[in-house]
Amino acid sequence: MSESEAKFDSVLFAMAEQHPGGVPEMLATFAGFLNRKTDFFVGGEECDWEKLVLKIFRQEAAKSQEVARKKREEREAAERRRQEVLRKKKEQEEQSNSASITELTEEEAEQLQKELDSKKQTESEPPVTTAATDEEKENKAGSDTEDVEPGDEGKLKPNRGNGCDLEKYNWTQTLQEIELRVPFDVKFTLKAKDVVVNMQRKSLKVGLKGHPAIIDGELYSEIKIEDSLWHLEKNTVVITFEKINQLNWWDRLVTTDPQINTRKINPESSKLSDLDLSTRSMVEKMMYDQQQKEMGLPTSDEQKKQDMLKKFMEQHPEMDFSKCKFT
Repeated sequence: MSESEAKFDSVLFAMAEQHPGGVPEMLATFAGFLNRKTDFFVGGEECDWEKLVLKIFRQEAAKSQEVARKKREEREAAERRRQEVLRKKKEQEEQSNSASITELTEEEAEQLQKELDSKKQTESEPPVTTAATDEEKENKAGSDTEDVEPGDEGKLKPNRGNGCDLEKYNWTQTLQEIELRVPFDVKFTLKAKDVVVNMQRKSLKVGLKGHPAIIDGELYSEIKIEDSLWHLEKNTVVITFEKINQLNWWDRLVTTDPQINTRKINPESSKLSDLDLSTRSMVEKMMYDQQQKEMGLPTSDEQKKQDMLKKFMEQHPEMDFSKCKFT
């Protein structure tokens, strides 16, 4: 985006906030201004104004669609890389398992069989209480809640895209952006004019015209409207918007959604490599501090303070710190 294109953004954002009806209402304001204050509609040949409007809007639409296409290709490439990593990991595990199988000699096989028979005879009639206890332990070990931290009870597990799969829509996220997919179960091919998509800095509305909105509420956090876009993909509205705060994970899309457990999010290293150096260092620091907290160890900042204090104490052995309380 050139500086000349962006220089009116602040003015236009201020205008947009005064149009609760969204883009249609704002376009009506522009058209009304041109009608009342200029000869835009009558100054040229018949329908010249319409040709000009279509030309300008088609140019901008082409730019938006190109950006959406590139982002979609980047996400698909990232998913292919992820699947390739998983495939190689699975192959390595299979090779490791096959390599660990060793052939027993006849003497070893006979001795092993004797040990198994002896153990089976000893455990042939185990107490009922013991069996029940073992079963309970097994169920507990397979539970999704065995490692739930205090305060995370009832939160959903993130989907494969670090977002959430809900009944009427699903979303995924990186630290930089959100991708939302809202499918519509209709028997005809949807066009842009059939849907309502109203994105604001802190709110979102999505639905079919003439029907109750699928999403209509306050977003978890603020987004960059100028870097947000949407398109139709096989009767599914696909919306991509960029986060303003790119250091935190969202635990829900809108404030009325159920929360996901962001502690379960584990971003791939390939995602971190796509970040610029400064952002990547901040993200790695956050991940390190989170791991330290979970293990009950000091964070990087706390460790730095402790090291500074230790160095100060070593430099001043004449001072008595025995009665000092440090926090």
